[in-house]
Amino acid sequence: MSSAQKRISKELAECTASPPEGIAIRLPDESNIHVWSVTLKGPANTPYAGGSFDLTLTLPPDYPFKAPQINFVTRIWHPNVTNDSVGNVCLGILKPDNWKPPCRVRAVLEAVRALLVEPNPDDPLEARIADEYRTDRAAFERNARAYVQRHAMNNAAIIEEDDCSREMKAWMNGWTRERKGETAAYGVGGPALLFY
Repeated sequence: MSSAQKRISKELAECTASPPEGIAIRLPDESNIHVWSVTLKGPANTPYAGGSFDLTLTLPPDYPFKAPQINFVTRIWHPNVTNDSVGNVCLGILKPDNWKPPCRVRAVLEAVRALLVEPNPDDPLEARIADEYRTDRAAFERNARAYVQRHAMNNAAIIEEDDCSREMKAWMNGWTRERKGETAAYGVGGPALLFY
């Protein structure tokens, strides 16, 4: 296992054991730890509340010396996310001049969530949405909520983790290890999804 893979495995284990607020992580292909599926719950008191957004996080082979790439799979009305099927994200921490090897995936995910709470219209990927955010906040919020209704309400919802779901997750982790005959930590939290 390369040093990049060791670092990624460690960060994946940390993020699944204690996920950032409102975020669930899984590997779509357990043989490829470089691509993560992320589900982000729209933060409360934002136009994105009630939505569930799917993202893809791709870690390059030379991670952490190069920044990961994150894309919204779910369409979103946001000045810092391209309004297309690619869903590129403009995030300061990911820019080549700002990225440093000590940065971690958890910080990237938390920064993406923070961007939903407070967009940055001064560094947009979508200039017209940034203009709307600056000049007509009510229209921006209406459009963002409409996008949530249209694109983010049918996704698999993240269920708030309570004692029952923690117990279920622990049981599933143990059951999966037993079934596979493994004694080491499974890493991604059992079968595909983190929250039940």
